Amino acid sequence: MENPILVQVLRGGILESFHRGVVCVVNQENEIVFQLGNIEQICYPRSALKLVQALPLVELGGIEKFGFTSEEIAITCGSHNGEGRHVEVVESMLAKIGLNLSHLGCGIQYPTHKETSETFLKSGIKPTAIHNNCSGKHAGMLALCLLLGYSIENYLSPSHPIQKLILSYIEEIYQYPAEKMVCALDGCSAPIYSIPVYHQAIAFKNLTYSNHLRPTLQKACKKILKLVGEEAFMIAGTNRYCTEMMEITAPKVIGKTGAEGVFCMSFTEQNLGVCIKIDDGKMLPQYQVAQALLESSHLFSDEDLKPIQGYAKKEIKNFNKLICGETTVNRALFDPFSRLF
Repeated sequence: MENPILVQVLRGGILESFHRGVVCVVNQENEIVFQLGNIEQICYPRSALKLVQALPLVELGGIEKFGFTSEEIAITCGSHNGEGRHVEVVESMLAKIGLNLSHLGCGIQYPTHKETSETFLKSGIKPTAIHNNCSGKHAGMLALCLLLGYSIENYLSPSHPIQKLILSYIEEIYQYPAEKMVCALDGCSAPIYSIPVYHQAIAFKNLTYSNHLRPTLQKACKKILKLVGEEAFMIAGTNRYCTEMMEITAPKVIGKTGAEGVFCMSFTEQNLGVCIKIDDGKMLPQYQVAQALLESSHLFSDEDLKPIQGYAKKEIKNFNKLICGETTVNRALFDPFSRLF
């Protein structure tokens, strides 16, 4: 059975193409309260995993040990644009732990911020690993090594002690056994694990409501959500949905994108966890679906959401800047979500 069409691409009012996918919403008891498609579908959380990967650094005292700021902890959870402020924050983290960009194992990437990248190209500036959108996560992993007295050599190996530790947190927060996960490499070479959509929704519920967890881990979960919401620019940056959304919705709603069409959300007051997975891996549809859920929740007024309403319905323009179509959410599918609020 195919997953439903969540997003439609229309030209002249005719359906030209479409994006199928899955949406799963769970409540504080891990009960499915809204579902579209096959929620047992296996996929990788990709960068939506970052909030969980940062948990041991927070729970085990990394903030206090190194004097990390709220921006610095937030960027460990971010997929940042590589803008100037992002680079400054990662450099500050590395300085506090006595390391430098040569220790980052994430690989070299041009800034994903278009204007910054164009400046690099025009000026002949070469990017470094610190411009990689995952450099904050890697700085956090290096800090965790030093916090616990482990070597930073091969810190990205799945057999390294900190990666084994992080996996134990993933198993606990996602409530999914490690032996069922397939370990692969993320784009930044960190280990990534296959997890059903349902359990990815559970993870983002557990970040906001986790009374079954030890008190120190509950505290770390809430700390992560708080800082991600307060420092939304560190999570993505200019003209990015994660940042633009949370600047409006935090602390009520926290959201994090992942590559290949993943978007996860915590509705913190309702103790709801959400996972969206777009089957073809396109990125825009995940934001359009997230926007549809926000609008259907009626937690925010139309005026509140006006700065990001364009995500729900995107005009398609040709080379003459003429509007020739639109990409839009299949809105009727999301109307039942409003009953949860």
